[in-house]
Formats: sequence, C-alpha cells, structure tokens
Amino acid sequence: MSQPGEAAQYVLAIDQGTTSTRAIVFDHAGRIVSSGQLEHEQIFPHAGWVEHDPREIWDNTRDVISQALSTANLTRYDICAVGITNQRETAVVWDKGTGEPVYNAIVWQDTRTQPIVDELAASGGVERFTAKVGLPLATYFSGTKIRWILDNVPGARERAEAGELLFGNTDSWVLWNLTGGPDGGVHMTDVTNASRTLFMDLETLSWDEEILAAFGVPASMLPEIRSSSEVYGVVGEGEPLAGVPVAGILGDQQAATFGQAAFGPGAAKNTYGTGCFLIVNTGEHIVRSKNGLLTTVAYQLGKEAPRYALEGSIAVAGSLVQWLRDNLGLIQSAPEVENLALSVDDNGGVYIVPAFSGLFAPYWRADARGVIVGLTRYVNKAHIARAALEATAFQTREVLDAVNADSGVPLTELKVDGGMVANDVLMQFQADILGVDVVRPTVIETTALGAAYAAGLAVGFWNGLGELAANWGEDRRWRPSMDPAERDRQLRLWHKAVAKSMDWTDTDTR
Repeated sequence: MSQPGEAAQYVLAIDQGTTSTRAIVFDHAGRIVSSGQLEHEQIFPHAGWVEHDPREIWDNTRDVISQALSTANLTRYDICAVGITNQRETAVVWDKGTGEPVYNAIVWQDTRTQPIVDELAASGGVERFTAKVGLPLATYFSGTKIRWILDNVPGARERAEAGELLFGNTDSWVLWNLTGGPDGGVHMTDVTNASRTLFMDLETLSWDEEILAAFGVPASMLPEIRSSSEVYGVVGEGEPLAGVPVAGILGDQQAATFGQAAFGPGAAKNTYGTGCFLIVNTGEHIVRSKNGLLTTVAYQLGKEAPRYALEGSIAVAGSLVQWLRDNLGLIQSAPEVENLALSVDDNGGVYIVPAFSGLFAPYWRADARGVIVGLTRYVNKAHIARAALEATAFQTREVLDAVNADSGVPLTELKVDGGMVANDVLMQFQADILGVDVVRPTVIETTALGAAYAAGLAVGFWNGLGELAANWGEDRRWRPSMDPAERDRQLRLWHKAVAKSMDWTDTDTR
C-alpha cells in the first residue's frame, strides 16, 4: 500500500458493460491485480425495448471500485489514474442540476426508434449522413434514442431547450458522477464514443450542427468531445478514489482493440461479449466501407492525429447464451453451454440466426427477426446449444468476409478476446469456419486493459505504445481442421437460414 507522496503503482479501469459493471486494477505489466463486478437489471418493457437504470449503474460503479480496492488492500494513493470504457450507443439523459435521469438508459440493442429512422431516411435514405459520420441511420446508435426521449418523456424537450438536460453514452454518465455530479461534474466524452452517436463529423471531430438540427437535438445537451487519453478531471470528494485523475476513455470495442495492442493499420481483433465486434485499424485514413461495415474512430492519444477503423457489429453473441438460460431454461448457467454442446458431434442440422434486434453487419436489415431452422424429431437441446455457439462463429465469418473485401488484404489470423473466448468449442469452430488461426492473448480482459492503457499513457505511467505492445502475449492458438468442402456446406446452409430471418416485420408485427 502506497502512502501519500509515494509513486502509485497501479491503474484502475472502470468497464461499464451491457450486463455488468467492473472495476479492474492493473499493474505496469498489464496484469490483473484485483477486480470487482456487479450485474445490473436488464429491463424489457415491450418487445424490442431494452433499458437499464442509470442510477443502478452508478451505484454499482461505486461499489465495484470499493471491491477492487479492498480485495488487494489498496487505497487511492496506490492508483495513479482511472480509465473508463463503456457500452457504446446506450443513451442516458439527465438533469444537470439534480443528477436525476429523466428516463431509463435506452440500450444499444433497443429497436423502438425504427419509426424515427424511417422518418429521417425518407429524405436521402439510410445513408443520408454516412459521408460525414461513417454510420447508416439505424436504431443501434445514440442519436435516435435521444430524439425518442425528447419526443416521449413529458417536458423533456422543453427542459432540454432550456439548457437543463445533459446527454451522454454511459462513459459520460459515469465520468460526470465520478467527478462530482451536480457539484462540478465534468461533462465530456471521447472521440470513439462521439463517433457512435450519428452526430460527430469524422474529419473535424466535432458535433455537426446540421445533423443535430435534422434530429431536433439541442447542442447544449451534448458533452465536450476530447481525445481518448488525457486528464479530463479528478475524482470528486467523498469517493474512494478522491483526487485521482480520470485520464482515459474508450468505447468498449475500441478499448479492446487498444488492449490487444492493435495499433497499426491492418491490425484487427474480434471481441465476443454480449454482442460480437470485429475492428480493423485503418490508421490515419478514413476508409469508406462498400460491404456493410461501419467507419469509426479507433482512438486518439492527446493531440496526436486520430486513428480510424472499420467495424463489423454483430448484435447478439453472448446474449444468445443468456437467452438459452433465462428465456428457454435449457441451461442453469452460461458456462454449461459448452458441456451441453460437447455432448453431440454436430448441430444436428439446426441453425440459429439470433436477429433479436434485426441484423447488423453486414446486412443492416431492421426487418429481420430471430429464427431456428432445420428442426426435426432427432434434434435435442444439445444440438440447439451447439447451434447457438456456432451462430456467433458464422456471423463473424460474414463480417470477416466484408473486412477482406473492403481492405483487399485478407487477414491471416484473428486475435480474439471477451468472455466467450474461454469456450474451446466455439473457438475451434471459429477457426474451422474462418479457415485461419484464432489467437487468444494471455489477458483476455482487453476492454478494461485498453482503458487502463489510455489512462496510464496520459499520466506517464507508461511511456508509449511500444511498451504496451511488449506486454501482449499469446495464450492459445486454434488452427482450422475442418475439410474445406464441409466448411462450404455449412456456410451454404447458414446463408439459407439468414435468408429465412429477413422480411419478417411489417406494420402489425414488432
């Protein structure tokens, strides 16, 4: 335990995710020292609606910080900086005078804003703003969610126009509360989170007034855009980390890319979490996808030029396993899915397309819904469990095909991270269906590690990207073993299943 005035030895990262909030303490070698984690409630008021309670998220954030510190017998004097990473596109609107949210956080998976998307796309189509922001009009992004809150919460628009309300993805919500809340809280975000709102110009890294006007969102609500690695403020009085600088912010997928040391053009990673997200670094160049990928900001370090990326976003990955557990009762806990899947030799002809929120990359089909196809009397719950795991691998293959088409340089291996990479059945099938090696690092908590790296760089705890890259190590490698003809057969059946999921919703379905 450090004393006041002594050099702090650790960085703490807050990972505010879709299903839980974690605090993880890292040492200089990028190793985990201690952690705390709490899940928060998933709220489903209607079909297609997904919400979180922002107050619960903030309360959990404070608790997990205390857990991480107490587990390792640490105090604020041991922590040189705090980094934040977060579920992107999840929108919080709150009163800046009281800190009270005006509505629950609307989660990135939520599809209620499709009528707003349709309204905005009536002039210019879903690509109306893509040239500026790198994103199609879709329910996925924060912008439509803010508009929904202003349109549907009584008095919200009037309060917003009067300058009383603030908006942020959950990074801004945590940062504002962590640095004092109503008593001087810092209202900022970083370029990676700003690039997921539909409002930020990728070239200028500033909010676009014309797009805000089209959405009807007052600019006064929006946080100040800063780089991903700089001191934004210090933790407020009364908190366990009072006085410690908050010095790094990265959206979760960009943070995982940073934690994987994917710093150069062409470097890529795939994160297997609630959803699944493949990011390829394109360096200082903005690359426009022709194959259904998103153009986004990878990171920006202080005053350096921003680095950009192409991203393939898959809405449902680990959450499909949760669905098997919570909605169908096929398993009692998520880790059980692997043993259940191992009890059969193959999927029994079953394919699951988990289009619970429509299809994201590379299709962007809001009219799609989830399907299970190929059912016969032979099929049992083990086949369904195996098909659920394989669905994530199939979706990743489609995104990787799009990446290869956009880049013109096929990836020769895929770095992976996230909770699902502990599943050997999934990782082997992923290598088989991709036809390239899949590589897991020694530290799979790369999302939190990336946020820690960004914060530590800002305060001089680490000296540069070379030092971070030296921390990366390979834990395990899966090599493809599937016969190419079988791979082609499986992909053909998968594409048939995807086709069955499309064109499901219309005026009287949800």
